[in-house]
Amino acid sequence: MRSRSKLILFGVACILIALAMSGCDRKSINDIRADPSRYSDREVVIAGNVVRSFSVLGKGAYEIDDGTGKLWIVSQSGVPRNGAQVLVKGTVRDGYNLSSIVQLPEPVSSGLVLIEKSHRAK
Repeated sequence: MRSRSKLILFGVACILIALAMSGCDRKSINDIRADPSRYSDREVVIAGNVVRSFSVLGKGAYEIDDGTGKLWIVSQSGVPRNGAQVLVKGTVRDGYNLSSIVQLPEPVSSGLVLIEKSHRAK
């Protein structure tokens, strides 16, 4: 009887973990850029290579390229180095103003960005 209840608890735990992981789907940058309103204010996971990064006092922004497009990532906890491979989890924001964090050229200072929740660099 005891082993059956452990098996049921294990099954429930597996289902809950699977549901939690499915809530944050890995997306391509092309998917996000093609339909920004679909992903706006949603948490997603993307992966790519850092092509540019700017940092001031531990805050900054970096641009990643996943082979389908490029997207700016806003970080409150530091940025990975240029050339690093990163996996980023965050919330998509459309019309975000980067100038409050770092001075960037006008074409990239506002627009579609990912507000980083966490990142893992290789």
